[in-house]
Amino acid sequence: MLEDRVQKHLDLLIERYPSISVCAEDIEKAYRILEECYEGDHKLLIAGNGGSAADSEHIAGELMKRFETARPVPPEFSQKLREIDPELGEGLAKNLERGLVAIPLVAHEALTTAYINDVDGLGVFAQQLYGFGRPGDVFLGISTSGNSKNVMCASVVARALGIKIIGLTGKNGGELATVADVAIRVPETSTYKIQELHLPVYHALCLMLEDRFFGAAE
Repeated sequence: MLEDRVQKHLDLLIERYPSISVCAEDIEKAYRILEECYEGDHKLLIAGNGGSAADSEHIAGELMKRFETARPVPPEFSQKLREIDPELGEGLAKNLERGLVAIPLVAHEALTTAYINDVDGLGVFAQQLYGFGRPGDVFLGISTSGNSKNVMCASVVARALGIKIIGLTGKNGGELATVADVAIRVPETSTYKIQELHLPVYHALCLMLEDRFFGAAE
């Protein structure tokens, strides 16, 4: 069972988007995988195409800084900042926020365009996953069809590295649903409708994680 403070986010999600109730069990499983990842001081690697690329960056933005809850740095780190530079350290101690490490594999233009041009377009996420990924990390593949070849290539590398895979896809699931440790298959088949449901799902996961690691907003 989810803790009450985390369950509330799942309950609110389903209250606002009743059709997502069919995904509740898989959302909980995905949360558990992410919770274990961050408890072990590991990271999340995210990839998708088009609107799902934008979602990849969106998710990283919610995890790497505050979403709804303040995340001040630890007092001992604040003190170190002030000792190193009293003036700059004061502002940094006040403004820096703790993050849950999330890397969108869509964001590194020089690397990705070089790899696409010099080597292979379909391996662009796989190459980054191989470079960044370590056992204990999690790969989140976002594909409305579940059949995006570059996402699937990254999934193969994730398996080889011992990295768990979460799929975020549509009703049909595609190949991604067959290889993922858990696949959240939102109950739509049109691309834009799938994307419209992906956002509240990953927002709920981000809220759950923030609540777990940084406490609920007042």
